[in-house]
Amino acid sequence: MTIELPPLPYALEALEPHISRETLDFHYNKHHSAYVKKTNELVKDTPHAGKSLEELVRTVEPGPLFNNAAQVWNHAFYWHSMSPQKTSLSGKLAEAIQRDFGSEEEFRKVFSQAAMGRFGSGWAWLVKDGGGKLSVVSTPNADNPLRDGKQPLLTCDVWEHAYYIDYRNARDRYVEAFWNVVNWDFAARNYGANEVELPRDEGLRKTG
Repeated sequence: MTIELPPLPYALEALEPHISRETLDFHYNKHHSAYVKKTNELVKDTPHAGKSLEELVRTVEPGPLFNNAAQVWNHAFYWHSMSPQKTSLSGKLAEAIQRDFGSEEEFRKVFSQAAMGRFGSGWAWLVKDGGGKLSVVSTPNADNPLRDGKQPLLTCDVWEHAYYIDYRNARDRYVEAFWNVVNWDFAARNYGANEVELPRDEGLRKTG
């Protein structure tokens, strides 16, 4: 039983000029692929071998297995948080952002600050709680809001490998560019769902 590398939902060059083909090639084919390989190595012949990826993320104690499994999950979610097609914030998600942040502009400011202010490696997330209230959280390294009972709607990867080829150490320029490829449709579907939408039929399920 193995966890497979989920397909990238667009071509490697699809997010240019905001994120280059070279960056996606390294990020997806090297980093994401390595996390999948290491997760499979670490679960082999252990009591965790039969667990789904999400179960691993939610329940495994902090350590190498959690770090790698969570990075598989986080990256799969990150790819779908972006789109080469222009999308816009609208509908119930727009209403919720207006309610909880005051405006889309203020939300972007709070999210960008979370992404740029994360010291070292990590992630910025738009999440909702069990009552539907939205918030922005920043997590270090491989940490995931699912561990705290929060449902991710959108994420931005701020590990250096996500942007260093294109922007060197200018994380602020990368975060600014991220807004040009945000997949609001994906975030809206997650907001309207009772659980996070991860493409389970695209490699994240276990196969024999």
